[in-house]
Formats: sequence, C-alpha cells, structure tokens
Amino acid sequence: MKPWDAAELNFDVSTFSGTVRLFPLPNVVLYPHVMQPLHIFEGRYQEMLEDALASDQLITMAVLEPGWETDYESRPPISPHGCLGKVVAHHRLDDGHYNLLLLGVQRVRIVKELDPLRSFRQARVELVEDSYDFESTCERRRVQEELMTVFRSHLPCACELPEQLENMLSSQLPLGLLTDLAAYALPLAAEVKLQLLAECRVRRRAEILLGEVKSLAVEPTKKSSLVFPPSFSDN
Repeated sequence: MKPWDAAELNFDVSTFSGTVRLFPLPNVVLYPHVMQPLHIFEGRYQEMLEDALASDQLITMAVLEPGWETDYESRPPISPHGCLGKVVAHHRLDDGHYNLLLLGVQRVRIVKELDPLRSFRQARVELVEDSYDFESTCERRRVQEELMTVFRSHLPCACELPEQLENMLSSQLPLGLLTDLAAYALPLAAEVKLQLLAECRVRRRAEILLGEVKSLAVEPTKKSSLVFPPSFSDN
C-alpha cells in the first residue's frame, strides 16, 4: 500500500472549494480523527478515487437512507450528514480494485447534490465545527474521565489493547476526538452512529455515548465482536 507523508495529512480549510465527491454506503459511518479501511471495486467509485488522487485526495463518506436497495445503482437518498475524508494510503490491485485508508478530517452537512456530470455522485457541503458548551472546565474534565473509563471497560481485552489504541487513550485526547473514537470503535447500532455523526455539540455526543454504553453492559456478547482497527469495508 502506498505510504503517506505526515505533512500530507493536513486539511487546509482555506483551499476547500465546498464541492465534494460522495461515497455513499449503507452501513459505514466515518468520523473525524479516525481511519477507515475501504475496498473499492465498483467502476464509478474507482473513477471517484482516481479523480481524488489526481487532485486533493478528498472523499466524503455519506450514509444511504433506508430503502436504498431498490435503487442502489442510481442515486438513492442519503443522510444530510457526512464526513469529509482524506486518502492517506492506497493500493491498486491486479484486477483494478483498490484498497485504501481514508482519514476522517471534518464533519459536513450536505447542502445540495449536484447534477450527475460524472459516474460518481458529487455535492456542495458546509463544514461543521465542534461546539463545546460545558459550563466549566471541571464539568468537561469530569465527563471526559467518565467517558474514558466506560470506553476502556467495553473494549475487548482491555488489559492488552492494540498499541495504536493504547497510545491514543494514554494521551490527553480532546473530548471531541474521544467521543468520535468511541463512536467509531464501539458496537453501536447504525442509527446511533449516524446520530453521533450529526451531533456537533461535544457535550451532547458524550451524553449519548454514556447512555448507549450503559445499555451495552447488559449485552456482554457484543464486547467480543469489537475489532480495532476495523477490517476493510466493501463499497
């Protein structure tokens, strides 16, 4: 897989045009700060990736609305909430398919889908910033510590975490990043994951996660199903 230069991971808001390539899938929710492996085999998405690689390396992950199965080959409805991602590594296989790693860089709201000028879908989007609405630093720290504790307790083999994840959790993560990492890694329902992507208020995201993690406590079988990092997702 083609490696990346750390300097290339930066997302320059000042050069962002607001027009994005859409990669809609039914069950993959990307968040800022996390890495999503993807396997691309459809011709329209091969073209999408090649177009991205030739310019800004940006692709926006979108989520197909329920009922997409009847119109998948066309342009079925998508959620208005997505995540802008940057291709940080890719490998072209002998059959023309691709494996790639997409790093989430920022939440977006899809304003308008554009007319189909290419085989893949495109849209105009607005960047969505995190909002920190805590009453005090003390409250923010308390919520962060509580979320960190429950997140760790619901990871498999918490005493032997993968080095990548252990390094992240051992550092002083911003709460927004922690909520996104937890939302991505925990075995939550797809509709909850999308709700967390749509929520730009960090305090509210943490509250939703804490409530959902409590429900996981009564379903211990889910705990062993978590794999970090996740395997490649097909388009």
